[in-house]
Amino acid sequence: MASFLLLIPAFMLSVVIFSGAVVARGDVLELGDADFDYLAAEHETMLVKFYAPWCGHCKKLAPDFETAASRLKGTVPLAKVDCTASPDTCGRFGVTGYPTLKIFRNGEDSSSYDGPRSADGIVHYMKKQAGPNSVTMRSEADVEAFVNHFDASVVGFFSGPDSAQLAEFLKAAGVMRDHFRFAHTINMTLGLKHGVDTESVLLFRPPRLSGKFEESVLRFTETITTHTLRRFIRDNIFGMCPHLTNENRDKLKGQDLLTAYYDLDYLRNPKGSNYWRNRVMKVGYQFASQGLSFAVANRRDFVDELEEEFGLGASDGGDLPFVTIRTQQGFKYTMREEFTRDGKSLERFLEDYFAGRLKRYIKSEPIPEKNKGPVKVVVAESFEEIVNDPEKDVLIEFYAPWCGHCKSLEPKYKELAEQLYSDPNIVIAKMDATANDVPQGFDVQGFPTIYFARADKKDQPKRYEGAREVKDFIKYLKSEASHIPVVSGVREDL
Repeated sequence: MASFLLLIPAFMLSVVIFSGAVVARGDVLELGDADFDYLAAEHETMLVKFYAPWCGHCKKLAPDFETAASRLKGTVPLAKVDCTASPDTCGRFGVTGYPTLKIFRNGEDSSSYDGPRSADGIVHYMKKQAGPNSVTMRSEADVEAFVNHFDASVVGFFSGPDSAQLAEFLKAAGVMRDHFRFAHTINMTLGLKHGVDTESVLLFRPPRLSGKFEESVLRFTETITTHTLRRFIRDNIFGMCPHLTNENRDKLKGQDLLTAYYDLDYLRNPKGSNYWRNRVMKVGYQFASQGLSFAVANRRDFVDELEEEFGLGASDGGDLPFVTIRTQQGFKYTMREEFTRDGKSLERFLEDYFAGRLKRYIKSEPIPEKNKGPVKVVVAESFEEIVNDPEKDVLIEFYAPWCGHCKSLEPKYKELAEQLYSDPNIVIAKMDATANDVPQGFDVQGFPTIYFARADKKDQPKRYEGAREVKDFIKYLKSEASHIPVVSGVREDL
């Protein structure tokens, strides 16, 4: 009896520890070194956030992650691991930065999460992760329900469970399920209405985007491999004029793209949403072979981007679409003529674009009336003249007015410019990267970012990665400049 009583506190303690491990203050599970393996293994699919309490990006993500966890409760669990308290777990999964998000399947690290980080985006992305790689279709109703979806659908029709092509299809679905929806059936008769008479894979574009300018259902005709099927889906999934959203924007924007922004709402007004899309497609069809892609988008989803990138306010255009083009090189154009219902204004815009008659849109501050200081102020409109001057070596700082590191650098950067002020071959410059377009070839992801554009290598600007003391900059310029630098009026030997 006494020994039994002695066991009670230990048993109660183990319950408390176990409960504390899996119960969070919200719907996000809290896991750690002690329990990660056995608790993660209980879930077919789980999204895990590895974070540090001091991390600003982690704090920004937290509310959306918690909201997504609540909405996905019962479908896909969301969990988090504090890497400062559980370094072993984070180390095992190669976590080196915060937050890191990973998808686990039955306790195994399946893939990195590369979807959106908004609550809506996480929910949408992870719902696609739940369940099997490919959904089994058993009836025509199953097929119709699956393809009648907001996103495109890939459906395989096979002769039986031992089909070699089915095995390849399922393998490909496992690799690509993060990005596309897959289903299959071993009842070939379910594909008769779509002309299926042999083993086939069909790509169903979203019903809301069906129209007379292109096929809504496409057949894959090659032997199934992950490579061939991926290429087929990639080349055909979006069609001639897809619906650009925050979820698919990265896939679509890697090409020369014309986008018409207007009050698009396929849930409440599908007919009205397709009214302007049909006009874009009618005109775009004439230019389909010239390398420009087309899309439509809800302007309310991209208000900040339109204002930031194209100088367009929420009221610009009224009820009519406004049209932009962004190329792979980052060149931007806007259609300033009102979008006419007959499409003629869009046709003229495209004719001018392909003829090279359009002026590029460049976001730029005004060129300074006076620019005699030691640090030359560069704006987008003067970038070519100052930074790409073939007679000058130019060190340019891309900064943000609110950036603390930029403010700390400012006096040192000015001192550097003063020491080199008498050198006719070197320019020390700066540009506000929040108020001016950064040209192609200069990758600015944080502030300050510093580049060196040598006089005879303007097409190969080099990112400065050294220390930020005056002596460090001068040492760098002695090594990289095309001419011997003149420091404080005294020419320095290399």
